[in-house]
Amino acid sequence: MADTVFHRTQLAERMAQGVMASAVGSAAASGLFLAAPRRTGKSTFVREDLRPALQNRGATVLYVDLWANKKADPGAVIVGAVRAELARHEGVVARLARSAGMEKVTVGGVAFSLDRVGLGKEISLSAALAALSDETGQPIVLLIDEAQHAIATEGGYDALFALKAARDELNSSAHHGLRIVATGSNRDKLAMLRNSKDQAFFGAPLVAFPPLDADYIQWFCKGVGLAGPLDPDAVTKLFERAGHRPEILGAAADSIRFDFSIGPADAAAAFAKAVDEQIEEADLQTLRVIQALTPLQSAVLRVLAREGEKYAPFEAGTMERYRAMLSALAPGEAMVPEVSNVQAALGALQDKSLVWKEKRGVYSLEESMTAELMRRHGLLDVAA
Repeated sequence: MADTVFHRTQLAERMAQGVMASAVGSAAASGLFLAAPRRTGKSTFVREDLRPALQNRGATVLYVDLWANKKADPGAVIVGAVRAELARHEGVVARLARSAGMEKVTVGGVAFSLDRVGLGKEISLSAALAALSDETGQPIVLLIDEAQHAIATEGGYDALFALKAARDELNSSAHHGLRIVATGSNRDKLAMLRNSKDQAFFGAPLVAFPPLDADYIQWFCKGVGLAGPLDPDAVTKLFERAGHRPEILGAAADSIRFDFSIGPADAAAAFAKAVDEQIEEADLQTLRVIQALTPLQSAVLRVLAREGEKYAPFEAGTMERYRAMLSALAPGEAMVPEVSNVQAALGALQDKSLVWKEKRGVYSLEESMTAELMRRHGLLDVAA
């Protein structure tokens, strides 16, 4: 059976080498942060390529996806992943039980519960990860997908600082090392985890995750299995137009794969048309949500999208921009922007998955591509 996953083995090997480096001057011990728009292949790469590359270098690898269950607190998700890995090692459980003062241990039974491990618990994450590293004799790498969600809750914040303490302990000469690799779909949000001195991973390197390249296009064109061949150069242009999102190409191929009226000579044109339709449909879903906003919600979203990382939601100048935008969008609107109703508007935009809020009150677009989408459709051209 053909492999339906495109592998980036060379990139994974280079990245794994950098993550595991212990040379003088290496920043790997501080953590590594990878930024790329959502649905551009980074999660697949982390699971399918980077994780095995790290394991082949002798690391115990834990993977956490903070986007998989948006209702779960990120701190609890991180703790759950650590507990799950601990449960796979009976020797580690025995160590932890003894550290909790239990000489007689019933592994997996009532005598010791992994519920004792966690934030504010009897056994800290640092102690648990140190016991795991000591038992296995291996360095530990924690892969955190969509890591920016960790700073949206108190529990997530606490987990990051617990991991910092664990990193500092495990990277000492007494243990085998801990590396944190965090990915995020919004560079500005991900940067909040390492830009200021009060953040757990201050100074850790933040790099742009490379988009899928010509090798992926060749792989796709070779294996897509349509009625006729596709030209890689033409597909490259379509892929760029699709924002380097492989799911757009896949959905386009699926939409015409069983159209038996398409002959070999028509396949390329039909595929190009299907890609454009998929892009339009993907945009339309977001546009429908935006077009259903109240005038004030729309004004707040447009001001945020225009200002980006400089956005200060409740400053006097921003309030004036809301008023100007609201007046341009709905000249007869009687509502006057105030802190209370702007706050409510931002809350509604969060509920609609258009806006994201960091625990301390910093706001950002949920999807970095939303601003470009709004710009393309003239939603940011309103004179305000």
